[in-house]
Amino acid sequence: MSVPHLVTALTGPLLDLERKILAAQPEIEHWFRNQWQEHAPPFYGSVDLRNAGYKLAPVDMNLFPGGFNNLNPDFHPLAVQAAMSALEDLCPSARRVLLIPENHTRNQFYLQNVAALAKILRQAGLNVRIGSLNPEITGPTTLELPDSQALTLEPVKRHGSRVGLDGFDPCAVLLNNDLSAGVPPLLQHVDQQILPPLRAGWHSRRKTEHFAAYDQVANDFARLIGIDPWVINPYFDHVDALDFHSREGEDRLAAAVTTMLERTRRKYAEHGIDEAPYVIVKANAGTYGMGVMSVKSADEVIGLNRKQRNKMSVVKEGLEVHDVIVQEGVPTFESVDGAVAEPVIYMLDRFVVGGFYRVHTGRGIDENLNAPGMHFAPLAFASPCSTPDCDGAPDSEPNRFYSYGVVARMALLAASLELENAQAPEAVALAV
Repeated sequence: MSVPHLVTALTGPLLDLERKILAAQPEIEHWFRNQWQEHAPPFYGSVDLRNAGYKLAPVDMNLFPGGFNNLNPDFHPLAVQAAMSALEDLCPSARRVLLIPENHTRNQFYLQNVAALAKILRQAGLNVRIGSLNPEITGPTTLELPDSQALTLEPVKRHGSRVGLDGFDPCAVLLNNDLSAGVPPLLQHVDQQILPPLRAGWHSRRKTEHFAAYDQVANDFARLIGIDPWVINPYFDHVDALDFHSREGEDRLAAAVTTMLERTRRKYAEHGIDEAPYVIVKANAGTYGMGVMSVKSADEVIGLNRKQRNKMSVVKEGLEVHDVIVQEGVPTFESVDGAVAEPVIYMLDRFVVGGFYRVHTGRGIDENLNAPGMHFAPLAFASPCSTPDCDGAPDSEPNRFYSYGVVARMALLAASLELENAQAPEAVALAV
């Protein structure tokens, strides 16, 4: 499978950044090894990246990735090996794993993701069964998938302090359910290890906490290779106590947008970037691209019409939004077959195991691509993201993807710090 055609800004500061990353590759990998000795990586994760030509930065981090079916099958063996490594570190005695997905029994694309994930786990040597929290699933239910596969869901049951299925007592529970609606009583105070931990769910996790941890990682990494941390890190701010329906807090949101635009303009001037800055306002918790808007002026968040207020006020599971992250917009200058695209990098344990381009024919370079109408093009890495061709040109495929893998792993490290901070509020220091 060939790499989809990319149209990327291959001149200017980003190439300089890539050269610095490649030149520092031994130091970078040594730095990562030290970090993973101090901070356990999440079981898995996916990172949305934006390549603006002058900046390469993560804009979102998902700890319950739902697109394993979009990965290039050529890299399936790498995913299996990474899953083995993760289980050896996190749950070495695991033999039987209960995989708990979202309740999307009618979302065929998501169910194909569950099947792909189950296949990875089975080939890693595990007995895997799929347990559903959906109250509509009252017995073994087999669902036919478009790719001729079938998926059998069974109702999760509780026996004392353990969860499992009829005739199946798992050693560990793997969540592919982001717990947006909260932790069900069924999963509270169980004996088995739950991966990722319950505190990783969107009922308690906040994007601002992740990017605060990423600030720490990016600053440390920037010192390591001698770069301005801004080229790998989007500015962000936080506005809470909002009510989009009653317009409560609009003035504070507008002020935050104005400040973010000014900060970005100053940085653009410092780096000689002739672009109009923009800001992404999005719900501080949640996924699926819900509760997101792109604005270029504070006026755009004042007096939202009813449709806009409805869009911003509710996210997955019907949860109301009162808390947003105001993030510097990072445009994408990548495209696939003429359509705007952004890379999404997938990791198991501390390893990059693939990715895909999120592509949208109806969106612009400064808009959210995680929206209805998107499609996916698998990334066919010329080599794994952890093995660059250090003697090649900086814009060659393995080198560009190595840079993607480095930034994605930095976001994964930030997620590690974030989860540690959630467990123990005191600051968690990076390893020296």
